[in-house]
Amino acid sequence: MSKERLYLFDTTLRDGQQTQGVQFSLEDKHEIALMLDELGIDYVEGGWPGANPTDSEFFESAPKLKNATFLAFGMTKRVGRSAANDEVLAGVVNAETPAVCLVGKSYDFHVTKALGVELEENIAAIADSISHLVGLGREAMFDAEHFFDGYKANPDYALASLHAALEAGARWVVLCDTNGGTLPAEVHEITKAVIASGIPGDKLGIHTHNDTENAVANTLAAVDAGARQVQGTLNGLGERCGNANLISLIPTLLLKEPYASTLETGVSREGLASLTRASRMMDDILNRVPLRSAPYVGASAFAHKAGLHASAMLKDPSTYEHVDPSVVGNERIIPMSNQAGQSNLRKRLSDAGLKVEKGDPALARILDLVKVRESAGYTYDTAQASFELLARRELGLLPQFFTIDRYRVIVERRKNRMGETITLSEAVVVLFINGEKVLSVSESLDPDGSDRGPVNALSRALAKDLGPLQPYIADMKLVDFKVRITNGGTEAVTRVIIDSEDSAGRRWSTVGVSPNIVDASFEALLGAIQWKLVRDGAPAIGK
Repeated sequence: MSKERLYLFDTTLRDGQQTQGVQFSLEDKHEIALMLDELGIDYVEGGWPGANPTDSEFFESAPKLKNATFLAFGMTKRVGRSAANDEVLAGVVNAETPAVCLVGKSYDFHVTKALGVELEENIAAIADSISHLVGLGREAMFDAEHFFDGYKANPDYALASLHAALEAGARWVVLCDTNGGTLPAEVHEITKAVIASGIPGDKLGIHTHNDTENAVANTLAAVDAGARQVQGTLNGLGERCGNANLISLIPTLLLKEPYASTLETGVSREGLASLTRASRMMDDILNRVPLRSAPYVGASAFAHKAGLHASAMLKDPSTYEHVDPSVVGNERIIPMSNQAGQSNLRKRLSDAGLKVEKGDPALARILDLVKVRESAGYTYDTAQASFELLARRELGLLPQFFTIDRYRVIVERRKNRMGETITLSEAVVVLFINGEKVLSVSESLDPDGSDRGPVNALSRALAKDLGPLQPYIADMKLVDFKVRITNGGTEAVTRVIIDSEDSAGRRWSTVGVSPNIVDASFEALLGAIQWKLVRDGAPAIGK
């Protein structure tokens, strides 16, 4: 049976940029556009030309996309002037993109109240705008704003707006759940009604928002009803609660039935395998910590903590996994915690390349040690790298790379020459490598001269000079730092978890515990470096 083509439309650079706190630079926009093109997205919406200087500059230096269609976004012409003489529409046209998406009103309430024009005038504006684009040789799309609310209030008028765009030559008309309040059953029913009115599914798109946590479900409901274009953003970025998350939609459409056997997209299996990296790259651009519980791509998406689960996983991973994590570029994790049994432990050790036979006395020792240390404030549920180091140490398989003699951190608060109060952090680390004493000193200043704090200074000093080991850690960077006080009062204990990343895209977490936050941080930083050296096969050098 031949498959129907389903088109993927990404609006990260336009709708996603409306996320509170998000502002893409020109370089960010180019990087994201090229990543989307490589992923296999059909349409990449670059933004609204003229809306801000960055968007204008972006269209002036448009990315060279190999497969995706690049398009600009704008609105239908204003009533009272022709499409050719509307300067706002002209700004969009002048971006010279091969495709253009225009938003227009499909809800009669918005037409009369927000626009303050007659219903017929709005219909004419939609038709004239689309016709103008088609006459210029552009692929035209119409985003029917507030369509579902409009349909429920006045179905005849909402449908008339769609038919006006389609009859004027629009390649796609898109049903927008602009307020995000429509539920899946309604989306399915209304989309079916739209198709029954004479708008074919292969010209119909869906654009949903996540205000009821149903954006992905609503999108699938529209696809089930026959819509053949889906719009969304990477990691569900978007105004208010966000848009439909393409990172969740893409693998669902490619791997789940009935979509996998009836629909095809531009995303190949190789593209699907890059999904986790694309999601984390998006977070990295935004300087955000990836959501661990994110479906398909989160660090916890394929984590199996309970001993019963891990035991079954050893026999057949499909017992507790709905897809193979490697298909989306993710990996399976068997966390270690005080709930763990020997099945968890052996699986986790195996994943780390450590083969320990069932019944080995070391297994019981490691489990006991994990439970004792977690009662003291450590957590190995999330700090997998620290667990691996603990197990290697207990098994006698942890190489000796260097030894720490001492460290010191100073935080100074003073006035600068302009009379402003500033802080300056400085760290000194003394260690021994192969019998030689090494002393490293580092301040913690960013390129603007602002202090990044004592932990940053300590991290820089620790990783500044490891002699022959330095090439192994040169691409390391600290990407997240979490602090929690595990006990209150005079016996308070601080737990620090540090997430690190290297140029290969690997992320690992280490934990440190101490009454002193700096000391806990140092322990976690030290573990991060040791894990990297172990995993990259650095030579044991010793004291």
